[in-house]
Amino acid sequence: MASKDKKSPPSRIAENKRAFFNYFIEERYEAGMVLYGWEVKALRSGKAQLTDAYVVIRDGELFLIGGQINPLKSASTHVRPEPDRTKKLLLHKDEIKRLVGKVEQKGYTLVPLHLYWKNGRVKCEIALAKGKAEYDKRNTIKEREGKREVERAMKSRQR
Repeated sequence: MASKDKKSPPSRIAENKRAFFNYFIEERYEAGMVLYGWEVKALRSGKAQLTDAYVVIRDGELFLIGGQINPLKSASTHVRPEPDRTKKLLLHKDEIKRLVGKVEQKGYTLVPLHLYWKNGRVKCEIALAKGKAEYDKRNTIKEREGKREVERAMKSRQR
């Protein structure tokens, strides 16, 4: 029987793999999300996508734009689900002020990295990131292919 003191690791709902390829990740922040009931139900069944999502700051508040939560077929009849609705992100005021200062610097942007469950609530991990140049992306591809070749060589040696 599991005790309530032990916390299970957060389970991932969605991941933005493109963000790691297109940006250098500088700092990470954990933000809460304001969601409707149908969105939470859809997230429980893993119907989310962050591929083209980004975060903007408007009037001192953070918003997730472009993140899709596809509604379930059994969504409520009286609610019209909007898959790409703009969602508000929740952070402390001092963290938002720090982010505003950094984003105003040249080349920095806010990107969502992951959606996950933590203590029964949906959290969004956002990152302060700097865009990669084309040659940096090529280096990333070379490193990834090199790692794959090493793994293949190690597997063939073990056999």
